[in-house]
Amino acid sequence: MAISNQRESVVAWDRHTGEALSPCISWQCRRSTALCAQLHAQGHEARVLEKTGLALDPMFSAGKFRWILDNLDNGHARAAAGDICLGTVDSWLLWKLSGGQVFATDYSNAARTQLFNLHTCAWDPELLALFQVPLVALAPIQPSAGFFADTVAVGGVPAGVPVMSMIGDSHAALYGQGGFAPGLVKATLGTGSSLMTPMSGPIASTHGLSTTLAWHDGVKPTFGMEGNIVHTGAAVQWASRLVAGDSLDALTEQAAQLPDNGGVYFVPALSGLGAPHWQADARGLICGLTEATSGAHILRASLESIGYQIRDVFDAMQQDIGNPLKELWVDGGATRNRWLMQFLANLLQRPVVRSLSPEVSALGAAHLAGRALGVWTGDEALGALERQRERFEPQEDPAMAVRYSEWKKALARTLL
Repeated sequence: MAISNQRESVVAWDRHTGEALSPCISWQCRRSTALCAQLHAQGHEARVLEKTGLALDPMFSAGKFRWILDNLDNGHARAAAGDICLGTVDSWLLWKLSGGQVFATDYSNAARTQLFNLHTCAWDPELLALFQVPLVALAPIQPSAGFFADTVAVGGVPAGVPVMSMIGDSHAALYGQGGFAPGLVKATLGTGSSLMTPMSGPIASTHGLSTTLAWHDGVKPTFGMEGNIVHTGAAVQWASRLVAGDSLDALTEQAAQLPDNGGVYFVPALSGLGAPHWQADARGLICGLTEATSGAHILRASLESIGYQIRDVFDAMQQDIGNPLKELWVDGGATRNRWLMQFLANLLQRPVVRSLSPEVSALGAAHLAGRALGVWTGDEALGALERQRERFEPQEDPAMAVRYSEWKKALARTLL
């Protein structure tokens, strides 16, 4: 068995009974905004960024852990006594699958908590003290590929199945795409979106991106540079509810048939902006409305916003690594929209290579499990696997530069 999980989302549970003490608090939840603002005001942001590679933002797990302990009865004391487990979703799943016998996480998920030091590859005492999270409440960290536990009979899973890998979904997608070497970049388009490129070491970003540990294959760690976009697919869903028209598929088709966006731009800062801006208090904006604006124009603007946000991160990534990125590999639900894929290729003026596998993250986790089992002995063997893909070549569109410029103007209004 191999586990690919939603990152940054967290759960707290009783170590003795296995009972959940909190809901699963999603990566998109902003309940720790006030804490992050307080730590920023106290001057901690630079130190947090230096150690973790992550901006001081409520997306990451540490603030959510702190919120849980603050809001549980005697939460801090119980956690310090070892009575509470604080985990990302991989740890919760492993705990359940092993019948409460194993509490563990992998390097990729640990690296997204804001409690993990990229330079020591371990939980960091200074960060634990800053967020008031006791070490005993956190899971031991293991390589992403390797033996974690044997299952018990639970939920239709038979007993005795070895769990041989755990990895965060965005990292797993890069691995599943075969993105092992620096210079390759993938974008996973889901509720939000993640662009990631592998790196040999923890190189700090100077353009608003995150440095992270991408995976540990059991031999050595691979690092990554990432840009997290909070709302992409979720923005399209929100826009379709707003205009309350036909089904999403019908509205999307109407939007694609329009000659242009009618001058409408949508900045989907519905719960702040992620990379490369990291402004948690930014709010969404729709501008350029006229009497001629239709629901299809608003949905068209929401689709275009996916491309514009990816372009923002893509450009920042090129500046950070100092070399041009030759193409963009994409996966995830929104990539089924062929119009959007061509729009993205035209906007980037790079080929967009779409994976035809519906579950690239699951493939990445499976490939890591295969590495641990010796099915594949290295990246070269995995890289040689056939992967079904479709390529969208960029087309010249003189209006694209103007549209991107107008997007930048709309974006600037949300960053005031």
